[in-house]
Amino acid sequence: MAPRATLPPHPGPLVFQPLKRRHCAECRRGPLPLLVLEDSAPRCLDCADLGHLVFLPRGDTALTRRAREESALSAVVVRFNRRQSRYERQGVLVEEEALARAEQRCLADAEARRRRRMRDARRREAQDELFAHAFATEIRRLFPGCPPDRARAIAAHASERGSGRVGRSAAGRALTEGAVTSAVVASVRHLDTPYDRLLMSGVPRHEARRRISAAVETVLRGWTEAGLGSAG
Repeated sequence: MAPRATLPPHPGPLVFQPLKRRHCAECRRGPLPLLVLEDSAPRCLDCADLGHLVFLPRGDTALTRRAREESALSAVVVRFNRRQSRYERQGVLVEEEALARAEQRCLADAEARRRRRMRDARRREAQDELFAHAFATEIRRLFPGCPPDRARAIAAHASERGSGRVGRSAAGRALTEGAVTSAVVASVRHLDTPYDRLLMSGVPRHEARRRISAAVETVLRGWTEAGLGSAG
């Protein structure tokens, strides 16, 4: 075994995962998967009065912390890393009933987190619906001739959460005229012109946009002038 100075800080008993075959100096049982050193001699967990504890591997920090809180007796399990020349924690030994109580606490927390995520999702959904409605209303204000269903579809597409589209930009969130117009232009470009077919045929994007620009302007002018006609 390496010097005690290389051991990590640990409250309570320390248990080792031996790298070599070791037998209990008291009951001669072995080889031992886990052992305790007493007076530099290995002892099995039963002889060290730790045999009633169960092993909890490292990895779940919350579960480990709570299991140790619930357990009247616990021990840290370490193994020597030859490459690093130090002992490393492998887990803990805790009372089985304490582990069960700790697992129940973690499950309760997980359920609480699940419910909080559901509440947050519902709140975001409501916020998104309100914003999409406001975006569609602004589309109809700028382009009165745009059909209501089309305005709602453009707004929903442009403002989809996590999409990175114009509706999620700062300008889009502020419902600036430029951002709203950009969303409408993009929709017209893809749905009312041969733009997508041009791209698929190998036409460069800027050239494709140049070819369909007149068609886009025609649609936008029609949607704008429809409103002017109504006003007149």
